[in-house]
Amino acid sequence: MPLRCVGLHAAPVTSGPLQHFFGYYDKHPWNLSGRLLLTHEIPFGDRMPGPDDAAGLAVVDLHDSNRLRVFSRTRAWCWQQGSMLQWWNAEPENRVLFNDRRDGSFVCVVADVRSGDERVLPRAVGAVSRDGSMGLCLNFSRLAALRPGYGYEGLPDPYAGDPAPRDDGIFLQHMHTGDTLLAVSLADVARFRPEPSMDGAFHWLNHVQFSADGGRFMFLHRWNRPGGGWFTRLFTADPDGSRLYLLNSHEMTSHCDWRDGSHVLSWANRSGVGARYFLFADRSDEIEIVGDELLTPLGDGHCSYSPDRSWILTDTYPRGGNVRRLLLYSPSRDLRIDLGDFFSPPEITGPQRCDLHPCWNRDGTQVCIDSAHDGTRQVYVLDLQGALE
Repeated sequence: MPLRCVGLHAAPVTSGPLQHFFGYYDKHPWNLSGRLLLTHEIPFGDRMPGPDDAAGLAVVDLHDSNRLRVFSRTRAWCWQQGSMLQWWNAEPENRVLFNDRRDGSFVCVVADVRSGDERVLPRAVGAVSRDGSMGLCLNFSRLAALRPGYGYEGLPDPYAGDPAPRDDGIFLQHMHTGDTLLAVSLADVARFRPEPSMDGAFHWLNHVQFSADGGRFMFLHRWNRPGGGWFTRLFTADPDGSRLYLLNSHEMTSHCDWRDGSHVLSWANRSGVGARYFLFADRSDEIEIVGDELLTPLGDGHCSYSPDRSWILTDTYPRGGNVRRLLLYSPSRDLRIDLGDFFSPPEITGPQRCDLHPCWNRDGTQVCIDSAHDGTRQVYVLDLQGALE
């Protein structure tokens, strides 16, 4: 079992007393040139956001002593995924995307971080294709009610009394025009090979992500478990919702990433095998266990492939001593490299916890994490070149 521990230095690029974090592990924090890094800025860190709590949206200039400049604000954010703040890959040097609450709706804003120019799209996005042309949109009010920490406060869910509404689900939004269509109906997903545990349950959809080529997307279908918790199924579909495919239905699927246009890596459960990292071949029964001896003992993590797809970056939830571990794994060499352990304050738990949510830079030489190991929630960058060599 090849294993190396390197203990890389995590260089802070933000500082207190204000709290800073980027957001989710499947978004781009660096712009195209690698000079600017995105972050949220919050005046508190010990409670859930309310409907009137705004988050600052800022860029950190990594070439100018980490100078931070706030360019906008949002009232549509959560601790786990922020405002879905990310660089818009149609114009990734200066334009960003983020969600906001405006005129009684959750919307997506396309903003130029230099000029401040903005364009507003009608639906808040959960994921955007790599070419920036398509967005997948969710009901963030429903998420706030059924999965606290992943939705937005301030607007009621119009389908709150409906366990699986027909007119709600995942919407495809054209990012240049704002045109939208309902790609996947929540009612249709709930009726797709229904299970006995769904009787009387409320359903929701979350964690959407496009494949690398934009030809497919995946999402998690969840429904509440009596007494607390939830069950999960993993689906894939074409961008318009056609060719819906149930990729995993064994009670639990967690964090995922597309390896390419036809394979999904996920921490999931399989009957008779248990919870592991699995590589699922889309629209087939082909499944491969990934890193069984080196990754399985560490448990679930926020996994993503390096830009060249040769490494898997992931983290852990708090382990002994309340530390979260950051690590790399090479599937071709069955090699794990532990990059460092980060203290997780035990008082910051539940939906407001500070997961590492590691993100790659665009050439695979650095990663950034959110961490509260120094007492406040801040953003750190680790240089990987020494570890990879």
